[in-house]
Amino acid sequence: PLTLEEVQMLVELFYLPYHHGPMAQHLLEHFRWLRANSLSVGVPATAPDACGGTCWRGRAQSFQLLCAQTCRLHSRFVSSAGRALLYDLHPYLWDIRNMLLAASAFVLWLGCQSITAPILLGGDAEPWAHRGGLFGELQALLPVGNSWDLFYHPPPLFPSSQPYLLRPLLPLDKEAGWLELSRGRLGPRWQLSGAPALAGRLLGSFLSLSPEYTFVLEDEDGLCGYAAGALSAEGFLQQRDSSWLPATRHKYPRDLGADAPALGQEALLFFHAEPPTVPLPVLRRFPSLVQLGTAPRVLDVGASRSLAVCLLSALRANGSRGVFCQVSAGDRQQLSFYSKLG
Repeated sequence: PLTLEEVQMLVELFYLPYHHGPMAQHLLEHFRWLRANSLSVGVPATAPDACGGTCWRGRAQSFQLLCAQTCRLHSRFVSSAGRALLYDLHPYLWDIRNMLLAASAFVLWLGCQSITAPILLGGDAEPWAHRGGLFGELQALLPVGNSWDLFYHPPPLFPSSQPYLLRPLLPLDKEAGWLELSRGRLGPRWQLSGAPALAGRLLGSFLSLSPEYTFVLEDEDGLCGYAAGALSAEGFLQQRDSSWLPATRHKYPRDLGADAPALGQEALLFFHAEPPTVPLPVLRRFPSLVQLGTAPRVLDVGASRSLAVCLLSALRANGSRGVFCQVSAGDRQQLSFYSKLG
């Protein structure tokens, strides 16, 4: 059963209208302070404002711990609560879990940046634009603001206790072999959205040219999703076509496909095909490029939504006005994924 401390956490998250319990208040205070002082974060830590950076990272760690406790509370509540109580309260706790997955990863991303991120305020919205309570106040602090509601989904009919971790791609990940993603060397459980070599084909250029806007989703079995973006799609696509694709084609020549397994052949065909041209009006109106995917075992659309919101927050924090994605008309898996996402 739930412990007394977990019940107290639950009460503090949903205390009274316009009033929060101590835990919820700490979440908001940390998030407000981290956002307001993110420009003082120095990377590396030996920057002139290293003292301020150390303080910022200490507050960020406290915020991460509170987010992790709340996400664990969601999993424990689904596993331990009685059915009647579960279906009454789960929608609210599920919303908070999804919000904190995105907020926690966004704060981690702020701490990884070697550039200052000019977070843009969303302006004064009408009161009805934000949902009430802790969720609404956290939503207002993310750079995407009201855009979160573009991805509104009802809570799952059958609640799942599966825990998730959402975070930015870190430099150490490359040393740990995460760049195997860009080479299509993935076993069956790593194939994202069910498409062979999808991760290698779609992530390779992002990992090489825009790793600072790449986020990963993990569950108990490991990697289960990704979100990648390029702040300036026009420059990214030019660099991809002029340097990354020629280097990849030279490394993996077309005649290599004769002896390659089916997974490798599909990747080779992709690398050697001419990429479609993005119309200039699209690039002008939607300056950033995004790509997302999850493994088939990710049935909770809330986790996918958190992936999208976190990536959009990072792009918006650095001034992006809009995003687009490229999907093949014949790629039913990706089309289905984006349709379900909204």
